Amino acid sequence: MNKKLIALRDGFLRPGKSFIEGDIFVKLSALFMGAGYFRRKQFIKGLLITIFQLVVIFFAYTVAVPYLSKITTLGTVQRESVFNFETMKNEENDYDHSFKILLYGIICIVILTAAVIIYFTNLVRVRNLQLLAEKGKHINNIIEDIRAYKNDKFHMTLLFFPILGILLFTIIPLLVMISVAFTNYDQNHMPPTSLFTWVGVENFKNMFTNSVTISFGYAFKKVLGWTLVWAFFATFTNYIGGILLAMFINNRKTKFQKVWRMLFVVAIAVPQFVSLLLVRNFFADTGIVNTICSNIGLTHILQNIGLVSENITYIPFLTNPGWAKFMIILINMWVGIPYLMLIATGVLMNIPMDIRESARIDGANGFQEFTRITMPYMLFVTGPFLVTQFVGNINNFNVVYLLTQDVYVTLDQALANSRAKEIDLLISWLFRLTNEYYNYKMASVIGIMVFIICAIFTLIAFNSMIRGNKEENFQV
Repeated sequence: MNKKLIALRDGFLRPGKSFIEGDIFVKLSALFMGAGYFRRKQFIKGLLITIFQLVVIFFAYTVAVPYLSKITTLGTVQRESVFNFETMKNEENDYDHSFKILLYGIICIVILTAAVIIYFTNLVRVRNLQLLAEKGKHINNIIEDIRAYKNDKFHMTLLFFPILGILLFTIIPLLVMISVAFTNYDQNHMPPTSLFTWVGVENFKNMFTNSVTISFGYAFKKVLGWTLVWAFFATFTNYIGGILLAMFINNRKTKFQKVWRMLFVVAIAVPQFVSLLLVRNFFADTGIVNTICSNIGLTHILQNIGLVSENITYIPFLTNPGWAKFMIILINMWVGIPYLMLIATGVLMNIPMDIRESARIDGANGFQEFTRITMPYMLFVTGPFLVTQFVGNINNFNVVYLLTQDVYVTLDQALANSRAKEIDLLISWLFRLTNEYYNYKMASVIGIMVFIICAIFTLIAFNSMIRGNKEENFQV
């Protein structure tokens, strides 16, 4: 059996083994958690763990039980206004709030799970104290334990608050989002006015269904395809463009290198949403770019070759599916290449000169040096960043939304039925479903699908990068 599996099995069996093999005080600790500490004269620890036990019991009966008893139905009492003849006023009944039941129920489950882990860990600890006492070894008091957490175990002290933050602000919200995907939480079931309930995997079936009334399957395929195309081009156009721009600026023959670098850095300094909103106005159907194109005859030329419909007098940069996708990728290059240029500049300066000189002596030209030395070295150093950038572009909300919101209107009725557009990414579709149409159930399903796609790609990419020892290729 695998060593990790054995260790995991022993970890689960250890509390039970401690209870069976422990003395009477260890067994009493299963009911009264402080018994083992009091027996070993660790009164402060015993008092603290006893207080913890009482707080958990109080929390379980006053908070956890009321919410967990309703979590299977997410509430049954609808909100109503009842006329009170005594006060002669309309009063609300004691109604159920489905989202509060779901949220607080998950929080209660997390807290009680942590309490159970501490409970079983406590059995192991008091058993270890018994073994130390039987061997006549020294047992630390509370002061010595505090000193240990400031010295030998200081890493555990440092990790406590980050772990608590991850639990509160990452794990619990994720559990809530995942749970919503299995409910009918939408505009028609909006708390506190209405209740929502569990529907199982119905939402996942709808995500892959394409019918007259349900077109999420059609929309998901279209949006997923464009999302992957966008992520690929947005990542590699910026990546290659940044490297080429860095090589151009750092070339010995390039004059005014500092001026060129400063101009591109200024593009980074301007907030992205400001740049994108300005560009959106520039490329609008009645914007300045269309005016210039019309004046110089470019619009007419594009009409003659079939790239622009003859029924319109402008270039639909952001209102036609094909043009909009092309412009989104092009504008993203303008926004993203300067940033990649700075990263590439630092990496290129670290390429060993001996490797370059050896290649030149062997007769390599500039293109061969780029393909055989520069790019492999860049990929070796910036590979993890490239993976992160690809995943980030899958979730790149700003560029698509800011360029096309209130500008692009879909003519595809099947997409419109699912509240999607041809230029939507999964993340912008998710945002529109929640922010504009309050369809939280399907937005949660999309969120889960985005996570699965990103996780699979990341695992495959990082696994292929760390395979083998590629570092030797760049050592002199």
